[in-house]
Amino acid sequence: MSLDVSRAEPHLDDARQRLEHARSSRLAQLEALRETGQSAEDHLLSEQRTAMERVLKEIEAAFARIEDGTYGTCLSCAKPIPAERLEILPYTRHCVACRRRAV
Repeated sequence: MSLDVSRAEPHLDDARQRLEHARSSRLAQLEALRETGQSAEDHLLSEQRTAMERVLKEIEAAFARIEDGTYGTCLSCAKPIPAERLEILPYTRHCVACRRRAV
């Protein structure tokens, strides 16, 4: 069975664009946090930086899933993640149902 690249590729191109946008936004936010000049001990800034770095790792992992062909598949139940969820959160690893169960 051959993969119909003409149907799959636009979806992945859109995903790559959303991920690139998310990455550049998070990098800009992280840079802005670094430029605040506040001390590294500031708890809130530290938490924000940690959250941004965590999201950046998730974005990189999503790029890896695109490359290995698993992007858009829930890592818990192996079902497709709805396109609407991927549009909102392009780096998500889980469908809504599995994410709710994990929380």
